Amino acid sequence: MRVRDAATAAYRRNLWRYFPWFVTAAMSVVIGVNGFMAYTALHTFPGNAGSDGFDLSNHYNQVLARVRQEAALGWEIRAEVDPAGHPIVVLTDRSGTALAGAGIAATAQRPLGDPRATDIRFSEIAPGRYGSGTVLDEKGQWDLALSATSGGREYSTTRRIVVR
Repeated sequence: MRVRDAATAAYRRNLWRYFPWFVTAAMSVVIGVNGFMAYTALHTFPGNAGSDGFDLSNHYNQVLARVRQEAALGWEIRAEVDPAGHPIVVLTDRSGTALAGAGIAATAQRPLGDPRATDIRFSEIAPGRYGSGTVLDEKGQWDLALSATSGGREYSTTRRIVVR
């Protein structure tokens, strides 16, 4: 029995000899993963999150009321770009019928990079289809902050388009 106890003690002694190395290896993995996550967070930030968040939160009930009002309209706005880089907006009502005679304005801005915004006015080129003479001159993603009015009702939304 003493031989077995001596063997077990020797085994435990040998295993405990490596414990500091296991702790060092585990902490190295944790530090490496945290370093990678911090680097990724700092180098992939998509842009300004907005400076009006506090003001918006103070009037959040008004924001919710507006969202409910717009949802009740049932309008759908689809945005696209023609091959020349002109933005096009298609506006339909709840039943999918083209909404003719609407006034549409937008502000186009790149989600990354240059912060300048471009104001865009749309005119009707076919029932429910609105085009603009403005050319989005840079390839890539653009965010269109759209505002459509028809019959005294207003609908605001943001759509992302890609200029190829």
